[in-house]
Amino acid sequence: MALYLLYESASGYSLFLANGLDEIGQNTEAVRSSVADLNRFGKVVQLTAFHPFESSLDALNQCNSVSEGLMTDELRSFLELNLPKVKEGKKPKFSLGVAEPKLGSHIFEETKIPCRSNEFVLELLRGVRLHFERFIKDLKPGDLEKAQLGLGHSYSRAKVKFNVNRVDNMVIQAIFLLDTLDKDINSFSMRVREWYSWHFPELVKIVNDNYLYAKLAKFIDDKAKLSEDKIPDLIDILGDEDKAKEVVEAAKASMGQDLSPIDLINVQQFAQRVMDLSEYRKKLYEYLVTKMNDIAPNLASLIGEVVGARLISHAGSLTNLAKCPSSTLQILGAEKALFRALKTRGNTPKYGLIFHSSFIGRASARNKGRMARYLANKCSIASRIDCFAERGTTVFGEKLREQVEERLDFYDKGVAPRKNIDVMKVAMESAQYKDVDMEAEVPAVPSEKKSKKKKSKSEAAENAEPMAEDKSEKKKKRKLEQKLAMENSNGVNGAEAEQDGAAEKKKNNKSKDEDGENVQHLKKKKKKSKGENDK
Repeated sequence: MALYLLYESASGYSLFLANGLDEIGQNTEAVRSSVADLNRFGKVVQLTAFHPFESSLDALNQCNSVSEGLMTDELRSFLELNLPKVKEGKKPKFSLGVAEPKLGSHIFEETKIPCRSNEFVLELLRGVRLHFERFIKDLKPGDLEKAQLGLGHSYSRAKVKFNVNRVDNMVIQAIFLLDTLDKDINSFSMRVREWYSWHFPELVKIVNDNYLYAKLAKFIDDKAKLSEDKIPDLIDILGDEDKAKEVVEAAKASMGQDLSPIDLINVQQFAQRVMDLSEYRKKLYEYLVTKMNDIAPNLASLIGEVVGARLISHAGSLTNLAKCPSSTLQILGAEKALFRALKTRGNTPKYGLIFHSSFIGRASARNKGRMARYLANKCSIASRIDCFAERGTTVFGEKLREQVEERLDFYDKGVAPRKNIDVMKVAMESAQYKDVDMEAEVPAVPSEKKSKKKKSKSEAAENAEPMAEDKSEKKKKRKLEQKLAMENSNGVNGAEAEQDGAAEKKKNNKSKDEDGENVQHLKKKKKKSKGENDK
């Protein structure tokens, strides 16, 4: 079977035919040894066709399609023109070697050309790339390097191009730095407390906040110089007059040792660094809030900026988070516990990073798992809206937050929450999304019970019509009988009366028979209608 090789270079597409593979024996080691020698490799691989790119823009488009595993129209026409035709119903007597398996599968789906991508083919393509300049005679020395350099720069620019206001990499770096700063500030604050406690140990019990302690350590410096004149300044720092007086009194009766001026200077400098880190941490948090409102406003309004940023950083990007199903998003951050539970066949974790949300903390112990599952579902919807919406808005996140609040009330108080479709309608109306197709909503289909009830009512109405007709006929017969009785009482002859009476009896008997038949007929109809309703 003949083997063709497709090589995509910076200057164009080229097609090579590999001959004499039996001599090499299709061994990768033998191919590696023969690649370096052009005389030996040139006998095996020969150029059959070459299609140059028209411009640098065309080369960039072709390179992007190859990297995504897609076959362009130019590549298809090039292959169909230079490869043997594949007849329907017959196996082709050749195969095409490609470097990208995705591209090979797409070529096979579109053209039915069998493609191969293994170590043997890759070694052959490596040899083609090594000696490509010698196969193409029209190329001047240095043209291929220039084409590769220009294509590499343009390809990199195309991949790096993005919307400056929606860069999720900044959020990932900011949340990592925020977590690192929290750890460092805590450890440095403990070091300040331990260091300054040798001089003023009573201050630790008075002030609990790390930032205020560092600020006081820098302000007090030497406790022997602290007097009542500095109480107003202490009030400005602490915000409490009682605590300020307590600090002054504790300094007068302190059991700490005296420190040299050099030691106090070092403590002050270190306290100043801790204060600077704390202030920078506040600015970084504000920056993170603004970036999250630009990148993922709905996710931030639903679950908070910090937890949303942690989800994005753990997933790798906002796009990756949007692609995650809600079941995966629910346990993001608990992978070790999940795999340990799968290995030991124990209980799998119910939540990961979303445990830090206030909704999980507000839920009762028995409903924490349900709440985590529901919250993960809403976070998945919010992340997809943020990722794929054309313009940013917080309306959907606020409505999803309201749904989560209603779900909490449902678990605690039993109040029925609104349906998702109703909430989304209100959100879309408030966001003024006029271009969204509302036809995709599922119409309310009446249940089978209601349809059966309607059918039974219609059948009852049909059965009621002959009943009404029978009643009207009975009324007419009663009127005739009353008229005949009045004529008999007004002096009708006995014979005539008897004849009339006999005639009336016959009529009455006939009417009774007819009435009995009608009643039986109606009973049969009722039985039939009841049987149909039961079915």
